[in-house]
Amino acid sequence: MYIDALGPDGAYRTRNGEPVNTTAGMQVGTLSIAPPLYVSRTISAQRSARPLPWPRREATLAGAAEAFTTAVIGGLDFEAYIRRASGISGVPIAVIRTGARGVAEAIGSAFDAVRAARPAGAALDWRDERTRAGTPVWTRRGEVFAVLASGNGPGAHALWPQALALGYRVAVRPSRREPLTAHRLVQALWQAGFRREDAVYLPTDHRGADEMIRAADLAMVYGSQDVVDKYAKDPTVFVNGPGRAKILITAEQDWRDHVDVIADSVANLGGTACVNATAVLYEGDPAPLTHAIAERLSRIAPLPTEDERAMLPTQTIDAAKALVDHLAVKAAGTTAVLGADQVLAALSEGCAALRPAVHLLATPDPAKLNVELPFPCVWVSPWSRADGVDPLRHSLVISAITADADLIDDLLAEPTIANVYCGAKPTYHTAAEMPHGGFLADFLMRNKGVIRD
Repeated sequence: MYIDALGPDGAYRTRNGEPVNTTAGMQVGTLSIAPPLYVSRTISAQRSARPLPWPRREATLAGAAEAFTTAVIGGLDFEAYIRRASGISGVPIAVIRTGARGVAEAIGSAFDAVRAARPAGAALDWRDERTRAGTPVWTRRGEVFAVLASGNGPGAHALWPQALALGYRVAVRPSRREPLTAHRLVQALWQAGFRREDAVYLPTDHRGADEMIRAADLAMVYGSQDVVDKYAKDPTVFVNGPGRAKILITAEQDWRDHVDVIADSVANLGGTACVNATAVLYEGDPAPLTHAIAERLSRIAPLPTEDERAMLPTQTIDAAKALVDHLAVKAAGTTAVLGADQVLAALSEGCAALRPAVHLLATPDPAKLNVELPFPCVWVSPWSRADGVDPLRHSLVISAITADADLIDDLLAEPTIANVYCGAKPTYHTAAEMPHGGFLADFLMRNKGVIRD
């Protein structure tokens, strides 16, 4: 299977190709690697195209959502795409299927998401009658939006179609770890009626990625803390870094009532997503809670990704060993309940599943609590009112199981906490009308005052 770049002139197969392998080591495709010059020319062509009208964009996104799940695209029907994406990424097939259907739902509801983000007093078009008396008009901050996507599941591609809804032309660089979802999505958008300039697919190397960010008006990148640090001072780049989602349980709550939602928050989606819980903090003795979480997670059997019952991600043996070694270093000084020594579960000569890891901390050390790994891995710690919100900072989600309204106020007031879920809500809960790390439209749009005759 050739996975070609997709630009204004259609598919582009480069001389420089890269093998695409499953986590079991089987080559299943070749990914074209677009050079920086092709990237630059493609984005230049996108800039010259005017956006489609609002009503046409809404109807076309609805058609793309349907095509994504029903059409044969690139020679693959939906289930064939699911099987191949699972094998390449190592994410269980049922998780990939759920994530891919979630992408389709997100495409179809992209306008619902941007409507939720739009200021209530702002018009969408200067022709709105309200502008005769003077009103804000919600306008784009640019024309071309570049996306450097992650490969930990299809869900990374649920967000950027909102930029299409807003009239941006979008250039997507897929992760080499899972290049199929973006490839399928761009072609589905084309099939539904978007022009080739509206959405392009640019697999490329680091030089090409840098060119994408330079050439586009605005960009969104996914990555590690190093990526966050690299772009921290660049106002044109929206960074989706580590999630470091956490669950906090205060003393008046019985943790026994919530073990299911805790384990689900850790292991759902294969434990690979930024919204998976990486830490649990309890106002009391956390040891019994830690052992209960470990007992629940230890029931998950290591299975090949193609098994419909599989819940754990797979990696090549070498990649799995590297993760195990990294975990062992990070876990130094903690009590291993499910430790690094049991994580690697060999499935074949070259492939391993990653069993859950559970560690108990003596104190709520942020350096431990914020260690996020691409499989179910959770750190459990005591917490006290004296600790306050400091151990909870830099979290995409805090699920606070508490009756303390003042504590909720404090969590909402903390700038480095993106979302606060009150009660026993799984950390991975999402909805089109809810922001993720803020609404994407908050970054893409601005208000301009308009008055006319």
